[in-house]
Amino acid sequence: MSENTKQIIARIGETDQLYLQENTPELALERGDLRLQLVVQSNSKQEQAHFLQEAIVLFETARVEYEEMPLPLYVKLSLHLAKAYMIYFEISKEPRYALITQQILKSMTQYENGDIYFMLAYASISKNDLALTRHWLKKYLKTAEFDLELLQEHPAFNAVRKTDWFTDIIQNKLH
Repeated sequence: MSENTKQIIARIGETDQLYLQENTPELALERGDLRLQLVVQSNSKQEQAHFLQEAIVLFETARVEYEEMPLPLYVKLSLHLAKAYMIYFEISKEPRYALITQQILKSMTQYENGDIYFMLAYASISKNDLALTRHWLKKYLKTAEFDLELLQEHPAFNAVRKTDWFTDIIQNKLH
């Protein structure tokens, strides 16, 4: 077990103890994120599924458990939840996880957050919906969160990298 994994597990123990004292949306976010970090560290699909399930429960519960929380925190929880489902998609290749991601984030597009648009494009390309992928990437392009390097390197977009519309998106951002 790596030193990093040991540190993550130790922090999970600490945050789980804090949870017993008082849960907050911020604490739920950290607890879920720690589990997502373990998913990346693990080579076992069974472990990955276990940690993903725990993270999803933590994010989902936090999103509905608290009547009031700052909007940026709600968006962050929702993006982490979407990320967890897309990791599930990457592991299983089941399109339903990309659909769940779309359902989580679609109602949040009025916030004009680039990370939301990127995740929607990622979910769309995962379902081979090129029209929606293009739509969300064009919106992503216009945001402050736009990350050219991420877009150029993310493996989900390999299938469309050489298409005219994708290269146009990249060229438009470069000019």
